[in-house]
Amino acid sequence: MIIARDRHEAHAASRSEQADDTGIWVGGHRIAGRAFVAPMAGVTDRPYRQLCKRLGARYAVGEMAASNPALWASVKTARRIDHDGEPEPKVVQIAGADPAMMAEAARFNVERGAQIIDINMGCPAKKVCNRAAGSALMADEALALRIIAAVVDAVDVPVTVKMRTGTDRHQQNAPRLARAAERAGAAMITVHGRSRACGFGGSVDLDAIARVRDAISVPLVANGDVDSPQRAREVLSRTGADAVMIGRAAQGRPWLFAQVDRFLRTGEISPAPSPAEIGALLRAHLLDHYRFHGEWTGARTARKHIGWTLRALDAPEALRAAINDCDDPEEQLRLLGEFFDGIDDPRRASDRAVATGVPDKQPYPTEASAR
Repeated sequence: MIIARDRHEAHAASRSEQADDTGIWVGGHRIAGRAFVAPMAGVTDRPYRQLCKRLGARYAVGEMAASNPALWASVKTARRIDHDGEPEPKVVQIAGADPAMMAEAARFNVERGAQIIDINMGCPAKKVCNRAAGSALMADEALALRIIAAVVDAVDVPVTVKMRTGTDRHQQNAPRLARAAERAGAAMITVHGRSRACGFGGSVDLDAIARVRDAISVPLVANGDVDSPQRAREVLSRTGADAVMIGRAAQGRPWLFAQVDRFLRTGEISPAPSPAEIGALLRAHLLDHYRFHGEWTGARTARKHIGWTLRALDAPEALRAAINDCDDPEEQLRLLGEFFDGIDDPRRASDRAVATGVPDKQPYPTEASAR
């Protein structure tokens, strides 16, 4: 195990130097960063992806989109595959268990601007797995490979695959499936370091991800519990992966992508934004969110984004409750404006620093400052 770990650390160092010089290549797309945005249902819509990319993420995967053509005309699916105006590359993740249907879904999305198609073989949700899709496909490797081959043959853009370590801790077939996926034409593999049975519980198995590194030559992305720049470096070192994919840890602090990327490049950690900057960032994101979803839906779906931010700032429970009861965008913005105006009172600077862990007057981590 020590020898294997040394090999992965050497590989990670080599990959780090390569990433600094040329970036990570997914087909013909150069990704000049190593902190990717994970696909999350109900979260990684276009406004959220654009927010993360504005703050330093160079690669963001959209919400899982159904492969069933009967659902493509629905408002929900239409929003999930909307990448209008988003910085490249535009990545659409598709889910399903029928090769022909998945191939058609890939073509449909490429015709509408998708530049990379990601196949979901990692979602552990029962409503997905009960249809033999998502991580359930890892129990049927033959079907999984037929799907990959069908999608690769259907489109002329890179096809990537996101999977788990296996069906359970005793059946970890990710290395074998990843190797076969590469042979079938997959341009990149992402592995969430838990099995389907684990869901999101327990510890991430970095050794399992490292075994996938040994099995493939295409870029490998490590996913699961990357919540700090230091953790990102540890994961890359122990697995030999080319990049990390961050999901829940960035909720309420999307500047984490810039912090991770800068730390991996320079060893320095970009300061978090001040509360005033967080307030401005949240307001801009909410305005984009309302425009995208419409006022009625937007106010409701915005609650979770607001809640993550307020929780990170240790905001009063009464404010969070008021936001959750509010279905009017203007009222949400008014409540937030009052809160952020209050914590920006200079007389409360010390209280703010204690509550947020963010000293005053720190520079906002823009895309340029993350380099």
